[in-house]
Amino acid sequence: MKTIINENEMVHELLGYENIKIIQNDEMFRFSIDSMLLAGFVEVKDRFKEIIDLCCGNAPIPLYLTLKTKAHIIGIEIQDEVCDMAKRSVELNGLNNQIEIINDNLIDIHNKVGANKFDCVTVNPPYFKYIESSNINKNDYLTIARHEVKCTLEDIVNESKKLLIDGGFLYLVHRAERLSEIVNVIENNCFNIKRMRLVYPKIDSDEALLVLIEARKNSNSGLKILKPLYIYDSNGEYSSEVKECFNLKKTKK
Repeated sequence: MKTIINENEMVHELLGYENIKIIQNDEMFRFSIDSMLLAGFVEVKDRFKEIIDLCCGNAPIPLYLTLKTKAHIIGIEIQDEVCDMAKRSVELNGLNNQIEIINDNLIDIHNKVGANKFDCVTVNPPYFKYIESSNINKNDYLTIARHEVKCTLEDIVNESKKLLIDGGFLYLVHRAERLSEIVNVIENNCFNIKRMRLVYPKIDSDEALLVLIEARKNSNSGLKILKPLYIYDSNGEYSSEVKECFNLKKTKK
């Protein structure tokens, strides 16, 4: 079946991965660098059979993970139009047999896809708490993607606990400023953080912007804090490590 591209949509490479295409819409939704950093951070185990990506957007993380694994991947996206883009991106890449996109709220999704079933949960969630005085985007698509309108951090971690097998892995990217809260929520839901990495905008930045977290359900304690990840180098270009993650051999002129 021919994949239909709607008005205002474009087909882009998934950064430097020429063999992976993704449908985007500047007026609606485009995937973020954060999603790619998280997908690069995920350590896929050979034993993984089932992976689920919550808040999947137009499916950059499921698409990226197909470069690492043959496991079955489910993506959950609540916004109808964004979910439709994700489904068409999967079809465009001929990955319907590996990736399944479901248009639904992630809360209680375990009742539909299976509880205690998944080896790995990935999520690039809304970063910002939502209150009436929040400085929200006029674009409803972006508001839902960036603010905790439809789900909270607690909702996401609690649902991940229900989805994962014992010893299953949760991979999360979030704002570094919420790290204390993230740790509390994760530990209160029977997870232990196993790996953590702070992400800085530039090599000379004073403060971290993001945090990448690997947590494991019902596991022993033992945390590894990895070296910092810098998005840009001193010349304002992507750092060598980010280029490697994005499969960018060199900066295009």
